[in-house]
Amino acid sequence: MSTRLIATETLTAVLARMLAADLAPPATLLLDGPVGAGKTHFARAFIRARQGDLAEDVPSPTFTLVQTYDDPMGTQIWHADLYRLTDPSELTELGLGEATQDAICLIEWPDRLDVVPPGARTIALLPQPDPDLRLIAIDFPGADRLAARAAFVVAAGHGDARVLPLAGDASARRYYRLPGVGVLMDDPSGSVAPFLAMTDWLRGHGFGAPAVLAQDSALGFLLLEDLGDDLVARVLERAPALAPQIHDRITDLLVALHRLPVPGFVAPLDGPAMGDLAALFSDYYPGADLPGLPALIAHLHDRLCRDLPPAISLRDFHAENLVWRGDAPLGLLDYQDAVAAHPAYDLVSSLQDARRDVDPATEQAQIARYLAATGGDQAAFRAAYALIGAQRALRILGVFVRLAVRDGKPRYLDFMPRVWAHLQRNLAHPALAPLRDALAGVPAPDAALRERIAPCRP
Repeated sequence: MSTRLIATETLTAVLARMLAADLAPPATLLLDGPVGAGKTHFARAFIRARQGDLAEDVPSPTFTLVQTYDDPMGTQIWHADLYRLTDPSELTELGLGEATQDAICLIEWPDRLDVVPPGARTIALLPQPDPDLRLIAIDFPGADRLAARAAFVVAAGHGDARVLPLAGDASARRYYRLPGVGVLMDDPSGSVAPFLAMTDWLRGHGFGAPAVLAQDSALGFLLLEDLGDDLVARVLERAPALAPQIHDRITDLLVALHRLPVPGFVAPLDGPAMGDLAALFSDYYPGADLPGLPALIAHLHDRLCRDLPPAISLRDFHAENLVWRGDAPLGLLDYQDAVAAHPAYDLVSSLQDARRDVDPATEQAQIARYLAATGGDQAAFRAAYALIGAQRALRILGVFVRLAVRDGKPRYLDFMPRVWAHLQRNLAHPALAPLRDALAGVPAPDAALRERIAPCRP
């Protein structure tokens, strides 16, 4: 997609830093425009952003034709200025053609190329009457979002900040760290308003949601307080002895949440809704021709989950969305899909994690801890817990297959055996006999089945 904008030097540099955070080799960036348009300024900001703390001086390669750099990730960056190129055959001597196969190449005066590298991205810069401005035309997929993201950061007053990519999730949201400033959330899906509403509610009740530092909810940009890198999943991996303390804190957080009235702006996750979500399993999982699955889930929910009123559920509540901050409240991430659900829902989410193993003894201890704190009926709660665990496992298995088949993201298939094991444990509960019988002929996600789903993994 093409986009055009009038940019200051600051915005030009932020565009370059944003693009540097996104690109992975091999990639070629064609910087087009006349003398003095700002091509080298853009390239310099890009290269220094890739190098981070090891940033070098980046002179114009007008006379050397090519300068090469390395970044801390091991990527080689080629900066070429072809203005003085007399014949395209010189490109062979420079090695630029080979570099486009495995490096990031920034090429000024790309009209001197005899062949444009496949997949090259073009940024054209044109001077304006005001010498502090230039017109920038960006022509590649995602250009409009890149420009809007950069403009948001400049408008927030952080045009000098570094930009580092952060791992995203299975959604369309993207995250970037601005060191010393905060975390930029880019969400084109329209869920910024629910995120803001839940943030206000959580912070108003003393929970560890991040402060909102700047926002453009119409465009889907938020600048959030940086809660740090100590995701609970990472802390448990490097310090497993902390597991009892951390899991106690997670359960106690849920107890505190569930003592509060459910906010009126969240949707209910009732039996029919849970049945509809489980339909993803029937729609995508190989060998799961189960048209009656949604109705069966809804029926079991109405029978097993009616003893307790709904409680607030943050829904995507697991160790990679919780931040360990010592004695401070647990940091909370990714809660924009919060719902009103049976109180067991988030406990299941935290203890039957698709991404990591939880000791079965820890799971049982935390269920007991929750029941001791809330006074719930043990038998009824455990039956509801098993149903919710089974429904979540079915939905997650369907989501993972859909991500592989429809969205080209097969990496989630590796989690399927763990989720299948969760499903089988939950189905062992006597109250789930009808669901266990319905699923009796569905194959397990062994290696052969997963290869059928995504035979060509990246």
